[in-house]
Order: sequence, then C-alpha cells, then structure tokens
Amino acid sequence: MSSGFGTLFRIATWGESHGPSVGVVIDGCPPRLPITTEEIQLELGRRRPGQSSITTQRKEPDQVEILSGVADGLTLGTPIALLVRNLDNRGGDYDEMRTKFRPSHADFTYQAKFGIRAWQGGGRASARETVGRVAAGVLARKAAASVAGHAIDIVAYVTQVKGLIADVDPATVTRDAVEANIARCPDAAKAVEMIAAIDEARKAGDSLGGVVEAVARGVPTGWGEPVFDKLEADLAKAMMSLPAAKGFEIGSGFGGVLLTGSQHNDPFFNQQGRIRTRTNRSGGIQGGISNGEDIVIRVAFKPTATILREQETVDDTGAATTIKARGRHDPCVLPRAVPIVEAMMALVLADHGLRQRGQVGG
Repeated sequence: MSSGFGTLFRIATWGESHGPSVGVVIDGCPPRLPITTEEIQLELGRRRPGQSSITTQRKEPDQVEILSGVADGLTLGTPIALLVRNLDNRGGDYDEMRTKFRPSHADFTYQAKFGIRAWQGGGRASARETVGRVAAGVLARKAAASVAGHAIDIVAYVTQVKGLIADVDPATVTRDAVEANIARCPDAAKAVEMIAAIDEARKAGDSLGGVVEAVARGVPTGWGEPVFDKLEADLAKAMMSLPAAKGFEIGSGFGGVLLTGSQHNDPFFNQQGRIRTRTNRSGGIQGGISNGEDIVIRVAFKPTATILREQETVDDTGAATTIKARGRHDPCVLPRAVPIVEAMMALVLADHGLRQRGQVGG
C-alpha cells in the first residue's frame, strides 16, 4: 500500500495523529552504523509540536524508543523499528469534525476512499505521521555517508512566507544560521518579519504558506537512475508526499523558462582534475544523475487547512453547514517542515547511494 517509501533503503511509517503511538520500520539499512537515541531525539526535537509561539501548542516530548535492529549502539542490518508515543491527545477538540469535512483537508477524500476515517486530528493525514520520516532520516544520513565515504551536508531552511522572500545563499548557508530563530530562516532581518506575519495570522485564526529550500552538499557524481527513477523525480515524489506540499522545483525551476538555452546552460570546466560547472541552474542533477554540484530544491507549502475561522462546508450526508475548528494547529507549517524536508532528502540520497553501489560498485 502507500505507507512505504524507497527501493533498497526502505521505510514504512505507521500510526495516527491521536492513536497510541506513531513510528517507522526501516529495512535495508546497512549494518555496523553507529546510532544513539540522542541523535534521533535531536532531530525529533526540531520537528516536535509546541516548540515555539508560532507552532501548534500540542505538547509532545516525542521520546523515541528503538525496538529492534540495533545492538550495542550499532545497526544490525535487520529491520529497525522506532516508536514514539502520543501523550497529549485531545480527541474531543475534533468532535465537530466527526461528521463535517474541513475545507481543503483530507477529511472528505479519506472518507470517500475508505468509507471510514480517523477524524481525531486527521489520522494519517496529520503531520504527526512525519515523526517516523524524521527519525528514519537520521539513519538515512548515516547510510548515505557510508556509501559516499564522507558526510553529505543537508540543510533546509525557510525562504518565503507568503510574500516575504529571504536572501539566502545555498552554497554557504549553515544549520546554525537556520536554527538561530524560530522561523528557521537564515536571513535574520527577514525572519523577524516572517515571525510577525505568522503571529498575526495566528491571532486572526488564519494561516500562511510559503517555501522551504534545501541543499545537499557533497553528493558524489553518478547517483540517480535514467528515465523513470531519475534522482530529481524521486526527490519530487518524496517532497510532494509531505503534508501541505503543493509544488516542487529543482535548480532554476520555473524561473528557468525566462532564460534562453545559452543563458541557462551550465558550462563545464576542469578544476584540478574534477569536472565542474561554472553555474548550477541544473540544481546538481543532469539526466536524472547527480553531477557533483550542490543539489538545490524548493518545496511550496500551502497555508494550513485547519483554521480557527468559520467556513462553509458540508457534512457526511452532503448537507450544507459551517465549521469552525478548535484545538491546536500550526498557523504556518514551514518552521516545522524544515527537518522533515531534510529527512526526505536524506532518504532519497541514501536509497540512490545504495543503488549506485549495488549496480556499479561505487
């Protein structure tokens, strides 16, 4: 079914937003990789709810438990099961949604497909599902590094909230700069404006969308597959599988249509025996295969569907009605989406790194 991702480095997430727990099973992780709960906990802390005034105020510690696949601090090569318990459930906040569909949410489509849905918190459609992705991403980074022979530096950050656009250089941006403010925007001046805009939307019972950009530095040349499993195609699938994701770009993206071929092409040159490109409008991938330059992608996220304003809708009988959400919801998903985008990028790179090693031996 649809809860699995990957070819050689595979994950399957499970659990609902207001169920007992959520988690992930990782299969295909190489053996003898060092891993600790503290490393996983660090990334889950970046994703967890209640971390700032501009995120949902649901209070979840998100303590990870390693159930299998690890012994004496090393991966065994067998399936790794990771579990996080849901401790701050408030299903009663969603009573109205038992029979009413939230506009632009998955309530209606899940009901239409399955004839049943977990109406408390949106079930699998909730961003709570991404706990497993972020936890698995920690192992994916290690797996990718084991193939590459060095760490691959993956950094995501917020570049746009509504009409506010940051100035960030993907070649030099650092994790420290991203984590320096609660907007996770490394442009400090623009971050102040973003925080104010998100807070204003929150107070008005509304929500905002925007863009997360991500860069992977140090990806070896040759990762990716021609035609259907192109590296950018799998990155697009990974990012578009995220809750609230509505658009994907790589390199020049849609902006590239404004250029001619002579303006857009990335000229090659030889830098002390290494073939490089003078520009990077390709975004580090050509013909579906990494070319050794930085891989730069962007993901557009819509405004959060669940808002604290009255909206027109219908109930499960089709009768016209209105709905006004209660409970705790992100007024903007972008700050918490940053570690999720990083995790999905790591999962794709780990998978393609292992596929490259399996096919050509390096």
